[in-house]
Amino acid sequence: MVGVLIDACGWVALVEARLNLDISMKDAVGSADLKLLESVNRELESVSSNQKGLLLDLLRNRSEIVPDIEGMGHTDEMLVLLSCKNGWPVLTVDTELKRRLIEQGGSYIEVTSSRYLRLVEP
Repeated sequence: MVGVLIDACGWVALVEARLNLDISMKDAVGSADLKLLESVNRELESVSSNQKGLLLDLLRNRSEIVPDIEGMGHTDEMLVLLSCKNGWPVLTVDTELKRRLIEQGGSYIEVTSSRYLRLVEP
């Protein structure tokens, strides 16, 4: 089973593309163990107040909640650190985060325009 960190924009993109979570993850990385940072959870809560249908209950039920890293204020910094340290790809569509992940030896899963998930590794 592969740990997969969820970024807020990646989750929104997955939902908007109407991808089946289990099938899409299995095709990309095999069996996925979703990891949801507390700060990403809060960000998704905020987004869901303006955008309905984000399936947050599904995400929370399928994810392990990971505490934010003490002393780190920015979610992207935490995602990069955890990805590199644990070998967990990050589900994201954020261009800057993807660049940072690859530069620092992490990996990511992106939602492609042809509506599937693709794993990108350094």
